[in-house]
Amino acid sequence: MNGLILAAGFWSGDKFREYLDIMLKWCMTVGKNILIALIVLIVGSKLIKWFVGHIGNSFKKTKMEPIVAKFLVSLIKFSLYFIIAIVIIGLLGIPTTSFIAALSAAGLTIGLALQGSLSNFAGGVLILLFKPFKIGDYIKEDSHGNEGTVTGIDLFYTKILTADNKTVVVPNGTLANASLTNYTAEQKRRVDIKVGISYDSDIKVAKSVLLDVIENSDGVLKDEEIKVYVDTLADSQITMGTRVWASTEDYWTTKWDLLEGFKEALDANGIEIPFNQLSVTIKDSVKTELPDT
Repeated sequence: MNGLILAAGFWSGDKFREYLDIMLKWCMTVGKNILIALIVLIVGSKLIKWFVGHIGNSFKKTKMEPIVAKFLVSLIKFSLYFIIAIVIIGLLGIPTTSFIAALSAAGLTIGLALQGSLSNFAGGVLILLFKPFKIGDYIKEDSHGNEGTVTGIDLFYTKILTADNKTVVVPNGTLANASLTNYTAEQKRRVDIKVGISYDSDIKVAKSVLLDVIENSDGVLKDEEIKVYVDTLADSQITMGTRVWASTEDYWTTKWDLLEGFKEALDANGIEIPFNQLSVTIKDSVKTELPDT
């Protein structure tokens, strides 16, 4: 009974009005900020969802690699939610300057610890985005001389299958920061072959023989430029040069067929292909005996 009397006195007295004023002030300040923060979160989430979906559909219409498109969409989504989080923290009265400074210090520490991995990751994004090579291309990276057919491109590493069936895993940071040669990027390649003939041979006949072999080769692209010329006058031979074009997939077959055809045709026409020879001359020594004195 005494408790009810005290409660009634509390709710009807000045104490009640004091607490009511405090609650009203809190609702006018903190409560209002919380409400605004909730509105920002709800509206911002819907806008981000719409924007990210629109960006994702745009990426699908391009020739961008799916793994790169997925990464970029995730990065954009994370960045937008981070901005909303900073705005909400500011609305709740939390100092954003110190928060951003602490987050930056943590990011710097993590970045230094994962420097190599981040370099490979950035290289993978650049490779997938700009496509200096793709799966199925035959490449050679100049920093370590690794070469082979590309069998896989991930965000951190690229897998290369060598000609003798070995798998080489190359960090994407190396491929992105060094020069490399893509042998299969174009549809056709030039085949350069040099053949030596003796100085006793007729140059015009040799050119005709080489040109005849080229004309009868199935791998040579006849609509492209064909050249047979004298390349150098060396010490022991005349070096004949040939330049033809072949499709990239038939490059090696065409080159091997031409080499074999050149040898057989030159032999059949009596044109000698010189090779290095070493001549040794031995002089007889005569021993002269002096008379005894």
